[in-house]
Amino acid sequence: MIEVTNLTKKYGDHLAVDHLSFRVEKGQIYGFLGPNGAGKSTTMNIITGYLAATEGTVFINGADIQKEPEKAKKSIGYLPELPPVYMDMTVEEYLKFAAELKKVPKAERKKQVDDVMEMTQITDKKTRLIKNLSKGYRQRVGLAQAILGYPEVLILDEPTVGLDPKQIIEMRELIKELGKNHTIILSSHILSEVNAVCDHIMIISHGKLVASDSPEGLKKLMSTSMELKLSVGGEFDAIRDALLAIEEVEEVTEEEKDADGYTRVSVRAKEHADIREAVFYAMAENRLPIVSMEHTEKSLEDIFLELTEDVSQSEEPETEETQEEQEVSE
Repeated sequence: MIEVTNLTKKYGDHLAVDHLSFRVEKGQIYGFLGPNGAGKSTTMNIITGYLAATEGTVFINGADIQKEPEKAKKSIGYLPELPPVYMDMTVEEYLKFAAELKKVPKAERKKQVDDVMEMTQITDKKTRLIKNLSKGYRQRVGLAQAILGYPEVLILDEPTVGLDPKQIIEMRELIKELGKNHTIILSSHILSEVNAVCDHIMIISHGKLVASDSPEGLKKLMSTSMELKLSVGGEFDAIRDALLAIEEVEEVTEEEKDADGYTRVSVRAKEHADIREAVFYAMAENRLPIVSMEHTEKSLEDIFLELTEDVSQSEEPETEETQEEQEVSE
């Protein structure tokens, strides 16, 4: 579907994308994550043909985005972070205009425009000027534009930025619905959204791919040692001795007593060991009642921070966009 090979983008001495390679398979929703300045928007703009790469290739359905741009772009629908809408047009006028630009056959334009308005739930706004719509509806208009022509791939750059919680939920459901018929690449800073919507997650840092897996696969990859939080009736010394007698237990740490006076302890297992059953029997044998046991897992936020923690604090959020604007103006 999409094959990115050795993709590199330089702005003077700054390396925004550093020999990036990945494949996007058909029929999945991909989350594209990275801190500000990591190269996300630059990569997405190169994939869509908006920017030229310094080195490397991007093939979309077998077509090179630089050598066969028209053929490659027919397979892509793109929603930038700021929707490319004309404020003084009505919704319907704008979508008809966009359909003409995308060379949708004249006989099919009206049906396609009606269909994408229905799909994005903006049919009742079709006679409204876009400048009079809320940000949420402008995002929907931008998404409707991306769907026109029924491209196989939708690339969505921060589609929920600036939306209120209700609009975010509605947009999330819409993206999941679109994922049934399209391959989607979704860039977002809302990690819970990516976790809820995406089948596969790619994380980049300093322009390099540092992780690529399903949300569950990433959690397994980054959580090699099981950690348990216990509330136990008894003194810490007795609890620690009983737990350390278990061969697979690596470390036992005392925490504050809980509100009911039970001793709270943190237990870390050796790599790849599941110690829950052994802990239960050890506590029972030593007459140390467990009143709660919690298996703590790393969240996507924890994984993201761990993989990107070396990103320089001096990088400004607008650096990447500013460089892109300079490139276009040149």
